[in-house]
Amino acid sequence: MNRQTPIAVDAEDNDADRYRAPALDKGLDILELLAEQKSGLTRAEITKLLGRNASEMYRMLERLVARQYVVRSPEGDRYSLSLKLYALAHRHPPTNRLIAEALPVMQRFAEAAEQSVHLAVYDRGNLLVIAQVDGPGAWGISVRLGSRVGLIDTGSGRVILAFQTDEQREHMLAEHTKVKGELPMDRAVLDVDYQQIREAGFSRKDSQQSFGIIDVTFPLLGPSGQAIAALTCPYMRRIDEYVAPSVEDVTALLKDAAVALSMSRD
Repeated sequence: MNRQTPIAVDAEDNDADRYRAPALDKGLDILELLAEQKSGLTRAEITKLLGRNASEMYRMLERLVARQYVVRSPEGDRYSLSLKLYALAHRHPPTNRLIAEALPVMQRFAEAAEQSVHLAVYDRGNLLVIAQVDGPGAWGISVRLGSRVGLIDTGSGRVILAFQTDEQREHMLAEHTKVKGELPMDRAVLDVDYQQIREAGFSRKDSQQSFGIIDVTFPLLGPSGQAIAALTCPYMRRIDEYVAPSVEDVTALLKDAAVALSMSRD
C-alpha cells in the first residue's frame, strides 16, 4: 500500500505536465499577481516577482492590454487590472449570488430605516441597478430595478469610482457613457469628491436628480478593498407628526448593511 502513494502522485504530476499551456500560465500568473496590487506594477517588477524572461513578459502584457484585461497608468509605466474580468463576472451566476445575499440584508435595512434602498454595480460605462427594496411606509422613493443610472452625478457612481485604483478609475471614466439627464461634472471637482469619500468611507449629499432627497451611499468592498457595488438609500425626510429614523440613524444602519455584505471588513 505504501508503494502506491508515490505512483499516484507521479501519475498526477505527469497528467499536469501533459496538459500544460505555458502561454496561458504566464497570462494567468500576471492576472493573479496584479489582482493583489492596489497601485499596479511596472513591467520590471512583474518580471522580477514572477521570475520570468523580460521579453516574454513584454509580449504577454501587450496582449493583455490589447484584450483590455490589463490597463497602463496614464504615465504608461505601470500596469493594473482593468474591469473586464469584473464585467465578465457580472454576466455570470456570481451576480445572482450577490443579489441573493444582499436582498435579505436590504430588506432588514428597509424595515429598520423605513426607507427604500437599492444596489448598483458598474456595467460598461454607467451603473446598473441590480436589486431594489421599498420601505414599509406609504411614502417613499425608489429606483426601478434594471435602470441604468449616471456614473458621475450619483452617489452610487461616485462611491464606486472613489474606491478604485487610479488606473481602474481612469478606465471607467474613459468607458463612461452618459444616461438621460446626467449632469456634466468638472474633473477637478470629482477628484476632490473621491478623496473626501475615501476619507469618510461613504457619501451623503443632496441628490442631483430630485429635490428634497439625500443620497446616502456605502461601498460593498471586495477582498482588495475596491468597490464591487454600491448600496444607496435615497433618504426622504418626514415633515408630519410621525417620528421616523433620522438621516444619522439611517446612515448608521446602511453602514452596518454594507459591512455585512463586504468581503473586505477592515
